Amino acid sequence: MTGKGFALLYRLSLGAIMAMVFLPGSAQAFENGPKSVAPLAKKLIDAVVNIATSQTVKGPSGVPLPKVPKGAPFEDFFDDFFNKRGGVPHEDRKISSLGSGFVIDGKEGLIVTNNHVIEGAEEIDINFHDGSKLRVDKIIGRDTKADLALLKVTPKKPLVDVKFGSSDKIEVGDWVMAIGNPFGLGGSVSVGIISAKSRDINSGPYDDYLQTDAAINKGNSGGPLFNMDGEVIGVNTAIISPTGGSIGIGFAVPSDTVSNVIDQLKQYGEVRRGWLGVKIQSVTDDIAETLGLPEDRGALIAAVTPDSPASKAGLKAGDVIMKFDNKDVTTMRGLPRIVAQAPIGKAVDVELLRKGETKSVQVTVGRLEDQDDSDNDLKGPDEEGGTPPGAAIIGLKLSTLTNELRQKYHLDGKIKGVVVEAVDPKSPAAGKGIKAGDVIVEAAQEAVTDPEDVAAQIDKVKKSGRSKAVLLRVEDGKGDLRFVAVPIS
Repeated sequence: MTGKGFALLYRLSLGAIMAMVFLPGSAQAFENGPKSVAPLAKKLIDAVVNIATSQTVKGPSGVPLPKVPKGAPFEDFFDDFFNKRGGVPHEDRKISSLGSGFVIDGKEGLIVTNNHVIEGAEEIDINFHDGSKLRVDKIIGRDTKADLALLKVTPKKPLVDVKFGSSDKIEVGDWVMAIGNPFGLGGSVSVGIISAKSRDINSGPYDDYLQTDAAINKGNSGGPLFNMDGEVIGVNTAIISPTGGSIGIGFAVPSDTVSNVIDQLKQYGEVRRGWLGVKIQSVTDDIAETLGLPEDRGALIAAVTPDSPASKAGLKAGDVIMKFDNKDVTTMRGLPRIVAQAPIGKAVDVELLRKGETKSVQVTVGRLEDQDDSDNDLKGPDEEGGTPPGAAIIGLKLSTLTNELRQKYHLDGKIKGVVVEAVDPKSPAAGKGIKAGDVIVEAAQEAVTDPEDVAAQIDKVKKSGRSKAVLLRVEDGKGDLRFVAVPIS
């Protein structure tokens, strides 16, 4: 680096230091953050472990055989050497991988890591900071949805362990420290802040990650993210990177989720999640306007699973769940997480909005089974997209359902409503994703059976003046239901 480059680096570093010194409230940040985390790291590092796994893979060893063209001068030689003499042997070979973990019970030898770190492993070795090594005796349990696993070793003496803190109390801007095994370099410490909370990176149905700029790289997976009190507030799990290295965007499973999962793995060897039995979608701005909601929050029920807890409690399609078990449902994806963590068999209060009125019902939480594809899954797209200006009608050619139309669009005999036969490509309905073969089940939250019913509901909405869109409940040929707010003026 040139002298000019060093000068720039120095000015940037000095500027950062000056900012920390003079910004309001920075004295505590200076004391707890960048000044030194050596005492804290020294205290915690023995509880963080390197995890080495190995598994056998069947396949040829060595380099691939050369391909010799037909009629080439050496064709006979290669055939004789490789075929008549046995060729290159196909051997089973072992591959290995590295990750991180941490001890949560030093006496029992319990270690937490990511499930993907130990996925498919035949042997798992735990390497400690002092150079000692233990073979994993047992995988107590694993959870693929939260990407967590609980391992057991038999220690010769009690191991250093760490405790969980509250990820709910951690705030954006708080200092955090990651310790792990990046690129196989064990015992590496990095420091940063919490840069965001409740991140959804579309990795699973319960995404609720902490985001941090503390350097997290390959091999950090399964390692702990600590607060400045030395408590685990997250398990480092994923990064966003075009190169495979840290660019300052790392994600950790929050400790409140981790501790709940680990407790169940210890108790049952599996995770038992709560189940409500609804298919849900987002309350977008236009849907919120049709429902009279002051803001786009809550989870809109698109369908209720028969004989489910929701069905037995009287929940209906079109209801918007605002609170579940006294917890605010701020987004659609928030509901599955809240339901999943609710104790099975517990009677919980659910606050909902139904046709403009707030209601409260009580639901007894069921248990989510692996084969269940309702409730904690997210059905129905977020309705976004442009609306052609000046459209006075919703641009749909509708017909009453007949057996011929059911066969034409491959519709189940149980579906009731009005079938869409054509869509004006310039219409608001086309902009909302409605297509030929869809069935309008409800218009303005009223069941419809013929095109006149739909027209009447649209006219009713227009005359009321309360909304600029009509709320349609639409079912496709696959049986998936969703609500769509289509502008009518």
